[in-house]
Amino acid sequence: MDTIGYFAAFVLTGLVGGTLSGLFGIGGGIVIIPILVLLFGMNQHLAQGTTLALFVPPIGLLAAWTYYREGFVDLKVAVLICVGFFVGGLLGAKVATFLPDIVLRRLFGCLMLLIALKMIFGK
Repeated sequence: MDTIGYFAAFVLTGLVGGTLSGLFGIGGGIVIIPILVLLFGMNQHLAQGTTLALFVPPIGLLAAWTYYREGFVDLKVAVLICVGFFVGGLLGAKVATFLPDIVLRRLFGCLMLLIALKMIFGK
């Protein structure tokens, strides 16, 4: 993947995570960690540490620092995802305010089910 594609892929990951966070009110980790593991091939520790780093400061500061000391944080990836997440959070929140409650609940349930099935039965 070229440099532009590399940057774009991680910004897009942040955009998706931010959008879903704004739309469903979920933490970005439930979306970003599986993306980093399943699509980018990161191991679970690196994915979790990197995701925690993008919420710093102050939310995950101590946890991210612990992962960072162990070499499980990619700061460049965390910053790129933050860019997309910032915009995506706004987009998701705007969409969510227009959806009926029952639709939002069902979409959230489907998202959680799909993630759970992939995490349980995927490689």
